[in-house]
Amino acid sequence: MIRKTYLYENSFWNDSLDGTLDSLNTLVICFGSSQYNLIKTGMDEVYHVFKNSIIVGCSTAGEIYNNELYENSLSIAVIKFEKSLIKLETHELNSSGESYDVGAKLANNLYEDNLKGIFVLSDGLNVNGSQLTRGFNFILKDNVVVTGGLAGDDAKFEKTWVLIDNQPKSNYVSAIGFYGDGVNIAHGSKGGWSKFGIKRTVTKSQNHILYELDNKPALEVYKTYLGLNSKDLPASGLHYPLMIKEDLDTQEKVRTILAVNENEGSITFAGDIPVGSDVMFMKASYKQLIKGANDAALSTSILEHKDESAVNLAISCVGRKLVLGQQSEEEIEAVTKNFSNNIRQVGYYSYGEISPLVSGECDLHNQTMTLTLLWECEND
Repeated sequence: MIRKTYLYENSFWNDSLDGTLDSLNTLVICFGSSQYNLIKTGMDEVYHVFKNSIIVGCSTAGEIYNNELYENSLSIAVIKFEKSLIKLETHELNSSGESYDVGAKLANNLYEDNLKGIFVLSDGLNVNGSQLTRGFNFILKDNVVVTGGLAGDDAKFEKTWVLIDNQPKSNYVSAIGFYGDGVNIAHGSKGGWSKFGIKRTVTKSQNHILYELDNKPALEVYKTYLGLNSKDLPASGLHYPLMIKEDLDTQEKVRTILAVNENEGSITFAGDIPVGSDVMFMKASYKQLIKGANDAALSTSILEHKDESAVNLAISCVGRKLVLGQQSEEEIEAVTKNFSNNIRQVGYYSYGEISPLVSGECDLHNQTMTLTLLWECEND
């Protein structure tokens, strides 16, 4: 693997783009401002220099480059694979109700016996992340690692984009498949949020739209907890996500708000909120979130890396950024302090993260720091 990372900010690159890395087996991953006009010139240069490469990317709520956080910029990784193969599949997402089918079609199109893993970038608003990942799980075996994230839009919740045919487009999902024994994909995903308040039961919902908690309008309950901050929904809801536990045998998950409907008194989340699930509100402190990021970098899978040249794709939730504020870079540094100088990092703040559960199946996560470490074996 030959890899280089670049930052484009204020109309300038921090280094000249290396065209010698361009090939049919080169992956260029781009995380950029939701205001595409601010990075269009930089992206046009990427398309020009890497004509033969596979280029993917999405809009963000903040860009990560090495151990720093940027805004209104473009953070990219260029990876030329030498011992493994890559393949891109994309699919339009006309409505969130198609999420399962889109996930299954992408997985089916990418699946081969030597498929090692998939990295997914999805529209961040018009998607049901739970159903998207279930579609992937329906087709794939548990030993195929699926990671990725949902696009962001700062905290405006207006429009997100994914790069499709070198254009920023809403309502799409892209997925990169990695093939062969030469490629390694490690992952880690941790949160750091704690539960508070009373346990409530979901009494009315439909997929990822929550209508009632304990037979009361969900939005009314949420506003009670938020108090004066409720006027800033849905953004203020990122400070107080929901813990959801579907039954005694399932892992607890975190769900974050995407939209509210005042007329219905409902809340749309990034993933499913099944009827009968137990839920509790969550909150976090600075120390908890930093510890969560550190723990993600110390995950068993990540620790399998033995100092080979690698790229880390760090995807953190916009809710963490809002809580940490000016201290957001400290959670990024909490990750990189565990890495050697042989690991280059790019990433972004998202509306949701995709990573495996303990079972091996992938799922949607919210309010986590999620890491995907890519490297190739250096010994034949």
